[in-house]
Amino acid sequence: MTKVYMDNGATTPVDPKVIEAMQPYFSEVYGNPSSFHSFGREGRNAITEARDKVVELIGADYTKELIFTSGGTEADNYAIKGVASALEAKGKHIITSAVEHHAVLHTCKYLEKRRGFEVTYLPVDEDGLVNPEDVKDAIREDTILITIMMANNEVGTIQPIAQIGEIAKEAGVTFHTDAVQAVGTIPVDVNELNVDLLSLSGHKFNGPKGVGALYIRKGTRINKFMHGGAQERNRRATTENVPAIVGLGKAAEIAMEGLEQKQEKLVSLRDKLISGIEERIDHIKLNGHREKRLPGNVNVSIKYIEGESILMKLDLAGIAASSGSACTSGSLDPSHVLLSMGLTHEVAHGSLRLTLGKYNTKAEVDRVLEVLPKVVADLRSMSPIYNG
Repeated sequence: MTKVYMDNGATTPVDPKVIEAMQPYFSEVYGNPSSFHSFGREGRNAITEARDKVVELIGADYTKELIFTSGGTEADNYAIKGVASALEAKGKHIITSAVEHHAVLHTCKYLEKRRGFEVTYLPVDEDGLVNPEDVKDAIREDTILITIMMANNEVGTIQPIAQIGEIAKEAGVTFHTDAVQAVGTIPVDVNELNVDLLSLSGHKFNGPKGVGALYIRKGTRINKFMHGGAQERNRRATTENVPAIVGLGKAAEIAMEGLEQKQEKLVSLRDKLISGIEERIDHIKLNGHREKRLPGNVNVSIKYIEGESILMKLDLAGIAASSGSACTSGSLDPSHVLLSMGLTHEVAHGSLRLTLGKYNTKAEVDRVLEVLPKVVADLRSMSPIYNG
């Protein structure tokens, strides 16, 4: 049975060139980067080179503006808690959206419950878009942080980050964006986006798991998230994960070189998959903005059946997909993103997310379009609420 992987929104396969670049740093180049001797300098130089590549990928001005983390979740936590801690004397109001990743939402909930902060959760329209005017209207004298994701991990909608960033800049409010789903897939330039902080994660663009980065614009007030040694310019204590950082740097280099071609390919496959599903299956709804969406994201609600059943049937046919974020796969609750977009519980429960990556092919899309309609028909034949 030929297997088809269409869950790249959860994680991507590591590029062989990334694995090759990482290999020496597991055994041959093993010195602690903080050590003064030559063994340590080799590791430190590798980190410096990787940092240069990631900085270039996101259009930052200085290498000192980027620190490496264990992934997107840590970067989000650092950005939000670090700014909250640094600026709470000025104010304790934060603005975010109702469709953020849980790394942002749960961090904001923590600040509300444990630290006395007030958080405004902005609504989105039926396509999952935040209205920049709603951001502007929500800003108060005590607002210290705005955090809006660049692209949604479930439905793929791309937010008007540059416009929101301009509003934040005019109001003098620190602005963070979770760009985990965007970096390495679509063009990202921190200056064009008007962001002060940006989170990214290596495993979303064919790099290794367990490594990410946080961009911190020069002059941004933010307190330490981890205490201990003086690593990462005294901003993140702990011995650096050199192999993973090298892998992230290589993944950034590869993404930079092939970004335009990757986009074109994914958009072509995505649109073929969407149109094929719409032609072959009735009673479905495309979730997310039809044009302002990630190149590889397809999210549909298939009425009268449950998403979990679809996933199991697809898995038996060798097709890997998801019903939403991998970070919430253990929950039986419907997607907070889809509910925020106005879907009912019943329709939200029937969601299917197919996310394409650079290794997917037209033949694999054809395979999904062959299998999925049969799966849906089979499940609907057993559904007590489907009457044809």
